[in-house]
Amino acid sequence: MRITHSLNSVLERWLPEQRLFLKSDSSTRFVRLSPVTQLVALGGSAAFLGWTIIASSILAIDGISAHGTRDQARMSQAAFETRLADLSAERDNRASEALAAQNRYKVALNQVSDMQSQLLESEARRSELETGIGVVQSSLHAAVKERDELKAQQLASGEKSPAERTSELQLALDIVSGELKQAAAARVDALKQVEDAKQTADAVTLQRDQIVARNDEIMTQLEDAVSVSVKPFDEMFRSVGLNPDEVLRTIRRGYSGQGGPLNPISYSSSGNAEITQKEAKANEILITLDKMNSYRIAVEKMPLAMPVKSAFRYTSPFGRRWGRAHEGIDMAAPVGTPIYATGDGVVTFAGRQSGYGNLIKVQHELGTETRYAHLSKIKVKVGQKVSRGSLIGAMGNTGRSTGPHLHYEVRVNGRAVNPMTFIKAAQNVF
Repeated sequence: MRITHSLNSVLERWLPEQRLFLKSDSSTRFVRLSPVTQLVALGGSAAFLGWTIIASSILAIDGISAHGTRDQARMSQAAFETRLADLSAERDNRASEALAAQNRYKVALNQVSDMQSQLLESEARRSELETGIGVVQSSLHAAVKERDELKAQQLASGEKSPAERTSELQLALDIVSGELKQAAAARVDALKQVEDAKQTADAVTLQRDQIVARNDEIMTQLEDAVSVSVKPFDEMFRSVGLNPDEVLRTIRRGYSGQGGPLNPISYSSSGNAEITQKEAKANEILITLDKMNSYRIAVEKMPLAMPVKSAFRYTSPFGRRWGRAHEGIDMAAPVGTPIYATGDGVVTFAGRQSGYGNLIKVQHELGTETRYAHLSKIKVKVGQKVSRGSLIGAMGNTGRSTGPHLHYEVRVNGRAVNPMTFIKAAQNVF
């Protein structure tokens, strides 16, 4: 009492005593508000106001950061898909250029082969002409010798030389000399053409090697890109308690249709080893792309969205609570707040259940199930198909509940798991 009286005396200067009058028809009463009581009331009001400001700031910052992260993730995904498409287009262009260079290389080789054949023919012809010239020269020498002998005989006997025979031999010699000159000129031209064809073949070979190297580089970039893209999906499925291999098998069983006419194909015996090696790398990339596509299909079928899109507050996490297991998370908001399905599925229960109040159960593929409890309204029926983001109910306060909120559960093969694992996994991937 002494301490209280002393405090009242000290605070009297700033907080003078106030009286609150309560008047009725028959009497008038008043309540004294001492300086200490006023100080306590002001302190409590200031503390409540500060707590309200801090909590509102935290919620606003969380909302803004989550929205910015999702936008950045969508932009990153769009940029990656654009880059992947550009790499695929560049790979196709390089493959076309490599095929064209290979065709030009084959044409150049054919030209070289033709030139070599012509060169061999010209060599054979030259050899024949040289042999013929040798024979003609021998005949000419014999004819000249015979002529000289005839001349000597003619001089001795006084007869004239046979001019006709000498003229025919001279004509034959001129013809053989002309053919020999033409063969030599053709040989020089053929050698020049062969040299040009070899240079062209070397240039085409170098161009083809450069295109093949660039194509291999693009294939390697594609392989690295798709491998890096698959890793987050593996981690996401493992984090939510699903076996990625089992998920892929389930998706492929549901998407395994094949068909169409079958026609015979032809094979080429040239470059089989190189084509086989490239096809092996391409098949690896296609297998990884098929794996990533299957993961995307599985993600579309999993409950990864938020059941509440309006402003709310987490009031209870997944785990032990009050000595018992709390198999979901609680999100509090006003009565009537819209509740949305978190994934594609079929409604298996829509009604009232003990403890849950108004409850909706949605069965999804891959053995997952979601539950939405304590609803004020149920807007779906059993057997109805719902898609991600479909409006299924409204938040309420039914069942065992201390206030309006949504009790949200996720079960995998009948076992309750932390729903925040699914929500965080979706944010990390997308």
